[in-house]
Amino acid sequence: MTNPTDPSLAPFSRIKIRVGALVFCGERVALIRRDRPDSVHYTPPGGNVEPGEDLEVALRRELEEELALDPAEVGSPELLWVVDQRVTRPGRRPSPRKLHLLYRLHIAPAVQEGPAKEEYDLQADGSYEVGVVEWVHHRDTAELPLFPPIGPALASLSDPRAVVADASLGAVTDEDHTWV
Repeated sequence: MTNPTDPSLAPFSRIKIRVGALVFCGERVALIRRDRPDSVHYTPPGGNVEPGEDLEVALRRELEEELALDPAEVGSPELLWVVDQRVTRPGRRPSPRKLHLLYRLHIAPAVQEGPAKEEYDLQADGSYEVGVVEWVHHRDTAELPLFPPIGPALASLSDPRAVVADASLGAVTDEDHTWV
């Protein structure tokens, strides 16, 4: 039996880390479009870091799983942004706090032909949600329903290799975001 006063059951008492990849090929960045019955949204390829897993190992694992990208074909990852997410999710378990670590990588045009066109995300019921990999011009991301909400920052890059002065983007909370 669980103790209802257990502080670990409070929302955001657990912290998860998610690595995300902003894979650029020239001016375009790979995003995964998820079409749901009531919404459409985009995410950068990536996923949760397993307990004890090295961050770069997790990033490369996710690139292989979601884009079928050979780690040898991508440049060295560069931490670009960090987003602190504290958004209440539906369900019985308390919502975790999630830190999104978004890395920038670059691939050659010849490599862009090889990555997957779809991404399959296993659901709790054993089915799969299919995501479509789209290559979007980075300046066209400001108005996209992109989560974490990095679209305006991504669109404002003067160049896909531009130096970013501050890696910390604003926190995402229940006050400014509704879970979809």
